[in-house]
Amino acid sequence: MKMMFGGVLVGLGFGAATSLVNALSSPYAELGAPLVGTVWAGAAKVLSLLMDAGWAWAALPVALGRLAGTRVRGASVGALALIAATGAYYVTDAFAQDEPLALYTTEMVRWWAASVLFGPVLGVVGTAIGRPGLIGLLAASTVPVGAAVQMAVLPSRPHLASTPASVVAEVIVWTAAALGIGWAVHRFWTVRRAAMAG
Repeated sequence: MKMMFGGVLVGLGFGAATSLVNALSSPYAELGAPLVGTVWAGAAKVLSLLMDAGWAWAALPVALGRLAGTRVRGASVGALALIAATGAYYVTDAFAQDEPLALYTTEMVRWWAASVLFGPVLGVVGTAIGRPGLIGLLAASTVPVGAAVQMAVLPSRPHLASTPASVVAEVIVWTAAALGIGWAVHRFWTVRRAAMAG
């Protein structure tokens, strides 16, 4: 029960923080307008590109599933975290944009449905990260490979031209993806060699 409550709290924090960072990064938002032309605007844009990416949202239930331990808890906490994050994201968006929450209802319900569908799967993936063998390798590679695929298919630049913020965000994601995949492969071979030696 404590893990479920913790997952909801983490989800609420992640969703609200993502929405706030998006508002801070936008020169058109009331929160972001005062930052235009400052180093903080650039930092907020980089954070926005990192936090509001699909792979980052997938990493949330995977990480919490890893902490949950069992598949059932991992599935539950994965779904609850994404549901909470989605709700917090849209409530915070409505507040930051000074718009009625009703404007976001359709989109929020759509993402809640996706949370119910994919949250448990991603939570279970997280529980498998510690397993030896191919299952552990695939589980540990899920988020880094997902981030690399997203960068290749949907780069973080909102327009055709790169911006300094999008370049920094892409370098961070590609580096983290390479390190994550490298760690997963290294762990796989280390465990395999230990099993063969023993």
